Amino acid sequence: MNDLRVRPATEADLTTLVRLRDAAARWMLARGVTGQWRPGELDEEHFLQVMAQGEAWLGEAGGRILGAWELWWEDEDAWGPQPPVAGYVHRLMVDRSAAAPGTGRRLLEAAERRVAEAGRTRVRLDCLAGNAQLNAYYGQAGYRVVGHKEGKPQPCGTPKSFTLLEKELSGPAAPGTSTHSG
Repeated sequence: MNDLRVRPATEADLTTLVRLRDAAARWMLARGVTGQWRPGELDEEHFLQVMAQGEAWLGEAGGRILGAWELWWEDEDAWGPQPPVAGYVHRLMVDRSAAAPGTGRRLLEAAERRVAEAGRTRVRLDCLAGNAQLNAYYGQAGYRVVGHKEGKPQPCGTPKSFTLLEKELSGPAAPGTSTHSG
């Protein structure tokens, strides 16, 4: 796992992003997390739009894609209008069949570094208010609850309620790991 590398996703990766998202949704459903994601909700067009308005990233090692995430530069649906001080992480996904424990945290740290490199001082994310395990995961990663959003629109389906979390960054080298970008 020491050779984990991250890179921006391209159009050639659209099928992989959909596969990762659907696999993560199936993993959650198998563990009783029913309100978060469903397989088939997001297609290649979703990820293409993300790439046009923000960024999608992949983490890979040993020739295999181990995970991905979206990085947005604004998120008015959840956070309302905000000054440009944060990056917004969405859809952190890990390939549970290939990734070692801790890969999700390393991908999150890579996202934090990317936000810091862009000159922003905070990383924000939201997660389903009722998903206690995921809320705790982000708390253990240094995120603090800063609010709640009732009725946030969803790409497919009815609006849902979310916990809003934020982490302050101290600079481009703040979250230190040996993850390489390139």
